[in-house]
Amino acid sequence: MTSTDETDERDLLGHVLLPVAHEDDALATARALEPYDPERVTALHVVEKGGGVPDKTPVEQSEELAAESYAAVRRVFPDADEHTAYSRNVVRAIFDSVDEVDATAIAYQSRGGNRLVQFLSGDLSMKLVTKSHVPVIALPREGSAE
Repeated sequence: MTSTDETDERDLLGHVLLPVAHEDDALATARALEPYDPERVTALHVVEKGGGVPDKTPVEQSEELAAESYAAVRRVFPDADEHTAYSRNVVRAIFDSVDEVDATAIAYQSRGGNRLVQFLSGDLSMKLVTKSHVPVIALPREGSAE
């Protein structure tokens, strides 16, 4: 799929940014993206910083999680690039990373959670799809109907 404007013509799946949280999430998300055959994939792991309070996890542990996540993505996309971002705001880090790696789209799988969890977290999925400056592809979850 391409834009009709020739000066800004970019393939939607030309370079997909794939945010991943941990190894299992990375593998499931990469497998969900695989049938769409993107030209290039960059796996993104955001290390959440505390901003004046202790970080959620030690940086070393977060970087190990990132490495495991990247390895899982490469089981599906052997040539996938990796990008690690450090931020208090996960959605902002994803949007900044799009520009840093020159991605054409963001592909993600909703991590679910009940409505209360979504409300308390500010529903990252809602922010991702409503505030993005590039197309966002919501990938189907394994076993989901329709």
